[in-house]
Formats: sequence, C-alpha cells, structure tokens
Amino acid sequence: MDLTRDFLRAKSPCADGFRWFLRHFGEGGNYQELLDQLVADGRAGDACWLMDQFGPTNKVLVVDSIDADALVYAGTVEVRGNIDVEAVLRVGGSIRTGGGIRVGREMNVGGDIRIEGHLRSGGGVNVGGDVQVGWGVDATGKLACGGNLHVGRDLVCSDGVTFGGNAFAGENLAVHGAISCAKTLRAGYDISVDEDVRATHGIEAGGAIRCGRHLEAGWGIRAGDGILADGSIRAGESILAGDEIRAGKGHGIFAGLSVPIDAWETCAKVKARRQPASLMSGWWEGLAISL
Repeated sequence: MDLTRDFLRAKSPCADGFRWFLRHFGEGGNYQELLDQLVADGRAGDACWLMDQFGPTNKVLVVDSIDADALVYAGTVEVRGNIDVEAVLRVGGSIRTGGGIRVGREMNVGGDIRIEGHLRSGGGVNVGGDVQVGWGVDATGKLACGGNLHVGRDLVCSDGVTFGGNAFAGENLAVHGAISCAKTLRAGYDISVDEDVRATHGIEAGGAIRCGRHLEAGWGIRAGDGILADGSIRAGESILAGDEIRAGKGHGIFAGLSVPIDAWETCAKVKARRQPASLMSGWWEGLAISL
C-alpha cells in the first residue's frame, strides 16, 4: 500500500512528522517502508501513530530471529527463534514464534500471539486476539487480552489485567492490580490479586484464592485451598473451598445470587472446613441461610 502526501495530510499529522515525510518520501511512499524508516530514525512513536491511522495489512514477515531497538510492522510476524526488542513492539497482525519474546517498554499486537517460550515485557501488553504462551508471562504494565489466554506456567503482572474471553494459567496467577475476566478465570495453583477480581462466568484455582478487595463471579467460585478476600465474596452459584472461606471485616459472603432460593441446595452450595461467620446466603450442610 502506498501513502501519498495528500492522503497523509488528511490524517492531520504533526508538523514535524509531516516535514520528515516530505524530506524522505516526497510525494508518497510504501506504507511498510515508511514505518521501517521512521523506526530507523528513532521515531517509533510516529510509526505507531501511522499504524493507528491506516491499520494492519496482510503482509507476512518470516525471519529466524529479531533483535532490534524497536519494531513496528503492519502485517503478521513469524519468527523461528526469539524476539528481543529494547523499546516498542507493535504488530498489526499476529505474532508466532518458536522461542520467547522480551520487550523493554511496550507491546501492542492487533491479532493473536502464539509463543513457545516465555513472554516478558517491561511495560504494558495489549493483544487484540488470543494469547497462547508455552512458558510464563511477566508484565510490568497493564495486560489486556481481547480473546482467550492460555499460559503454561505462571502469569505475573504488576498492574491491572483485562481478559475478553477465558483465562488460564497452568501454575500461579499473581496480579498487583485488578482482574476483569469476561468468561472463566482459572489457575492450576494459586490466584493472588491485590485489588478486585470479577469474572462473568466462574473462578477456579487448584490452590488458594486471595483477593485484596472484592471477589465476584457470575457463576461459581472453587478453590482447592482457602478463599480469602479483604472485601465481599459474591457468587451467582456455589462457593467451594478446601480450607476456609473468609471475607473482609464488615463484609459478607453471598452464594446463589443468580439462582432461586429453592435451588440453593443443588446450585448454591457453600463448602469449607468450617462455616464462615459472615455467610449471608447459600446452602451450608443442608441448612438454607436466608437473605
């Protein structure tokens, strides 16, 4: 795709960026070549702005590995080995790599990500489609996944997390912010979150669930160990724990919020090592707790 001077001017670029374009490409130039030259001149921010205006392409870049200060590519990137980018990694299509990905500052991908190794980002990670990572994920900034996420090992994020589909971590899931999940949130071991956890469907952990604020699921909540929150615990159906269930001081535990009271015995069970003192609704050992 070629971009002409008039076509670019219609997008209201900054004066400095437009002068750069005229100096290097005159009346016009190829879209990807323009992106490459902007990155080469240390103008990765301008290259990302250009992608915001003109979107992805169907081109495919196939290489053995990538080691660069920044990469802005409008199409899909296929790498046999590792991707190592010091600053910004911006891809309009998808990324598939046989190794791992390390990004120093920011990662933004319009399509899916398939990574055989580890994903490490010194800033945020924004993915429009699905994320599949063979090993683990470490992100310093916000993590946003528009589709489903599947991580083979740990998922660790220093900020908030948003999932547009199901999310699964094979081992631990630790987030130093809030989690919003449009479907089901699961971890093989522990789920540990500093702020709110909200899942439209269910929440399940092989180990413990620890939440710094409110814990809420539209369906049920299940943990192999304890379910602990500093705020309220709310579930549309059952709440099942291998150890204790404990809400924060002054907060309640609510099961069966999405089912009729006469269905609590089968659809709103509350199980734990001992009955929680703050259980407000649900079915405990055959005894209905009225609202």
